[in-house]
This record gives sequence, C-alpha cells and structure tokens, in this order.
Amino acid sequence: MSDAHDPTPYDALLLLSFGGPEGPDDVVPFLENVTRGRGIPKERLKEVGQHYFLFGGVSPINEQNRALLAALRADFAAHGLDLPVHWGNRNWAPYLTDVLRGMTLAGHRRIAVLATSAYASYSGCRQYRENLADSLAALEAEGLRPPRVDKLRHYFNHPGFVRPMVDGVLASLAELDKEVRDEARFAFTTHSIPTASADSSGPVPEHGDGGAYVRQHLEVARLIVDAVREETGVEHPWQLVYQSRSGAPHIPWLEPDICEHLEELHSAGAPAAVMIPIGFVSDHMEVLYDLDTEAAAKAAELGLPVRRSATVGADPRFAAAVRELLLERAAAERGQAVERCALGALGPSHDLCPIGCCPARAPRPAAAGADSPRL
Repeated sequence: MSDAHDPTPYDALLLLSFGGPEGPDDVVPFLENVTRGRGIPKERLKEVGQHYFLFGGVSPINEQNRALLAALRADFAAHGLDLPVHWGNRNWAPYLTDVLRGMTLAGHRRIAVLATSAYASYSGCRQYRENLADSLAALEAEGLRPPRVDKLRHYFNHPGFVRPMVDGVLASLAELDKEVRDEARFAFTTHSIPTASADSSGPVPEHGDGGAYVRQHLEVARLIVDAVREETGVEHPWQLVYQSRSGAPHIPWLEPDICEHLEELHSAGAPAAVMIPIGFVSDHMEVLYDLDTEAAAKAAELGLPVRRSATVGADPRFAAAVRELLLERAAAERGQAVERCALGALGPSHDLCPIGCCPARAPRPAAAGADSPRL
C-alpha cells in the first residue's frame, strides 16, 4: 500500500452524528435524551416535538447518515482504501456506546472519528468529545480495554465541503426569475448559539467577539460569494444570519434570526433572496422546518421570492474530502509531513483540540484533545 492510501495507524473510521427519531413514538424519548439533566417537563417536550410530528415523527438525519455512510464506503473502495466505516449517534440509535462496544469487541484499537459538524463550538465539537469520553469510560467500566479515538479536524473550509455548496447556490439562483436573479441577496444561515458560547469557541487566542464559530462561518460565506462571482460575474450582497434558537429568552444568543432578516430584506426593497444553510452538513429537521417551512412561510407572507440552496449531504466530493482528511491525519500520526487542504485565509484547523478550546460551563472529561486522559 502506498503512503498516499495508507490509513495506518487507524483500523476504522467512525461517523459520529447527533441522531434523530424515526417514528412518532421515538420523538419524546429522543428529546429526553437531548435535554437530559435540564429538568424540562415531558409536556414541554411534546410541544417542541411538534416540528417532528409535522413530518410523521421522523427526522431525516438518520437516513441522510446512512446515505453518507454508503458514500464513504463506496469512495474508500473505489480508491483501494480497505478500512471499515461505522456509524454512531449521540442521542438515538445506533447509540455511540453500543457502536464503540461492537468495534472494541471486533478488535479495533485506533479509530478516526468524523463528526457531522464542520465548525468549532461547544455543541459542535467539545460536546462530541465529551460523549466519546463518556462512552469510553462506560466500556472501561464493563471491563473492556477502550480503543484510542482521534477526532478529524474541522473541515468547514475544505474544498470538498465548500464546492458542493457553491453549486447549490448556483442552482438556486438559476431557479429565480431572470428579472430578480442578479439582485438576489444571500442569507447564509447557521445554528444560533449563546453569544457566550460563541465568544469562547475555538482555541483560547481566538476567543472574543463571536470566537472561531462566527469567524469560520464568515470565511465560508466569503468563499462562496467569491466563487459565485467568479462563475457569474455578479457579487451578491450577503449576511450571516441564524436560526433554530432554543434557549431561555433572557440569555443572549447570536442574531439576527433568519425570519427577522427576511423582513429586513423586504423592507429594504430586496427583490429576492437565497437562503444558504452553511452551518448544516445535511437537510435534517432544522433545515426542513426552520428554513423550508417557517422561513419559507415568512417569505411567502412578505411576497419575497426565496430559494433554499442544498446542503452537502452525501455528495461524492464530500466523501472524498473525508478520505483526504483521514489519510492526512494518518500520515501526520506516522510522523510524516503532510500538505493540508484548505481554502481561504484561515488555513487548516488543528488536529488536536488545545486546552481551553470551546470550554464547557462545567468541566467534563473529553476525548481526542490535549486535555484528554488518553492520548
């Protein structure tokens, strides 16, 4: 095997995602998993679950992860990479601990982990690492020898993640009437998080004023705007906006909300808009409901023509990017010099989350970081 296709020291890849209900009876138990420890009454969870019940109680995220899993396996096979790919979730079956237990019993000792979150933040990185640490501790308590896990770096600015989104924007523009196409505004959307969490996202030197979370999203937005301009000759006005806020009203979260932004665009005389969900890897519930349902209804109420561009999903270019990230990290772990692929000014992200990166309010053990007990 050539070095270019050598996954050593890794003997498996784990696709790690959030998880979602796959039927009406799953909705409240799933939400109980997501909100465990917060003391939220079951009746309130039923109210929150109405978003899922509108779609038959089924979140599309699990099916989308199955599609990505198949795409990764096909890409690996096509490139002679003999490495098993597994899938586990934080909040629903297949549960992370169960999957890691099966991988451990199958003899896997060194596992690379791809999280379905491209950006730095507590909920998008550190919490995944905490869940990994919890699962490894559970295996150890069962008398098993846990494997080592290494989380692959953030891929927000990898061309295999960015270029499919560029093509999605171009396709959305083509769907707009010619009379409004060139004047359409771009609304780049991502999950709103508490401003305190945003300010402390990424390594300590990047903390403050939105931290790495906002900075990374702004970078992706600029990359897409520049690419669209190169393709069409038109530079579209744009803004980074937020969606899916779920916190208490008195706690500051990132703003503006996408629906408020659409109202502002309409008031300013914008003829059309393209909503671009750069913060999401696939079209899961927060895209289907918050954008395709709620924001689309707001736009219709305003009489503002809108289109929603596609997320990356199981695009073959993203699957290829995952392979490149895996092989890049493997070579680095073997002590080889590697060329890391990244677009824009921010450069490639770190392999190992440094101490103080995306801290939790209450410190908890987290795997795959400089402060982790197993390295």
